[in-house]
Amino acid sequence: MGLLRAAFGAAGGVLADQWLDYFHCEAIPETILALKGKKRQTGRTAGVRGEENVISDGSAIAVADGQAMAVVHQGKIVDFCAEPGEYKFEAMGEPSVFAGGGFTQNALASLKSAFERFKFGGRPGRDTRIYYFNMKELVGNKYGTPNPVPFRVIDRNIGLDIDIAIRCFGEYSYRLVNPLLFYANVCGNVGDAYPRESLDGQLKSELLTALQPAFARIGAMGIRYSMLPGHTRELSEALNDELSLSWRETRGIEIAAFGVSSVKASEEDEAMIKELQRTAALRDPSMAAAHLVGAQADAMRGAARNEGAGPAMAFMGLNLAAGAGAQASQILQNMPAPAPAPAAAAGWDCPCGHAGNAGKFCVECGKPQPEARGEWACACGHAGNAGKFCAECGKPRPEPAKCAKCGFAPEGAPPKFCPECGEPFAV
Repeated sequence: MGLLRAAFGAAGGVLADQWLDYFHCEAIPETILALKGKKRQTGRTAGVRGEENVISDGSAIAVADGQAMAVVHQGKIVDFCAEPGEYKFEAMGEPSVFAGGGFTQNALASLKSAFERFKFGGRPGRDTRIYYFNMKELVGNKYGTPNPVPFRVIDRNIGLDIDIAIRCFGEYSYRLVNPLLFYANVCGNVGDAYPRESLDGQLKSELLTALQPAFARIGAMGIRYSMLPGHTRELSEALNDELSLSWRETRGIEIAAFGVSSVKASEEDEAMIKELQRTAALRDPSMAAAHLVGAQADAMRGAARNEGAGPAMAFMGLNLAAGAGAQASQILQNMPAPAPAPAAAAGWDCPCGHAGNAGKFCVECGKPQPEARGEWACACGHAGNAGKFCAECGKPRPEPAKCAKCGFAPEGAPPKFCPECGEPFAV
């Protein structure tokens, strides 16, 4: 009885799977990252008794905009399509008499498939599935730093370089850029759908962890924390660099956009920065003198309002303050302004690509600095030639004089005798 049941089951299954299938996905909700494809079936569909995970050769698979499709056979991805349109499945499918290649050939292949099913007790010995992936930008992911995050504040105008703590809030969006990595390492052989909520919590935690080194890069650019809403592109690139290993190279995900709605430093840090900037501004003698004059004016107004000390004491303190303030103001105004810092030498560029070398050898590859050959005058009278040939008559540039014995080359006019070996220079 068991053999007969397996034989009837194998034959009936092969006949039921002769119909060509049509797979499609109307629209993937924004809450879903991956979705298993379903066969389209209606009340007028004849092939409703076929196996769920068996696809007939010649079946059609539709791919819409914002979607990608992968064919998984026996647990392994065997085909992939990310272009909108209709895809025809013709590899490793179940034989069908309606597929191309001839009726007789397809019928023999179906009989062979029935015998293979008979060996498995009437069940198909294969599993083929279709998965759709949401390739659209997934927005609305809120984030917020529960604890203050260190941020480096650099102000090269006043020589300021300190670390403060800020709180940052906003939203970010991400998208799938490599569905094959996402399937292999995240969603796997999911039965129905893989929702965003299964992954969003982990992504948010890793994003907040990557904010600290990303802020360090932004701070090194000299961007103030209060200007972060205007530099979201740089911040998004910095975050992608920090998360490239765990997101892009492992899960096939990258940040599409990063928005900053609010960024705030503590009141103590803000007051400290303002005080440092105010103190740095007073390094200029004229600014310091103006500040002192303003303080002197405030002291005069305070002395004038001091009614308890009496008019005589008030005017005495007023005169002393005015005299001391005027003397200090005069000293500050007579002080020379600080000299600007000397400009750094431009350096020279090495052929290896490293620029800004200051010494005689390249710090990257060790090559010596190429000798600079200045302008020269030709025997024809034309001066200011910079190349190897005269721009007027075409004569080659004369080679510099060298000692015939030791090879010494003088920088200026050749001497009568070589200072190295004493050999006379040939004119």
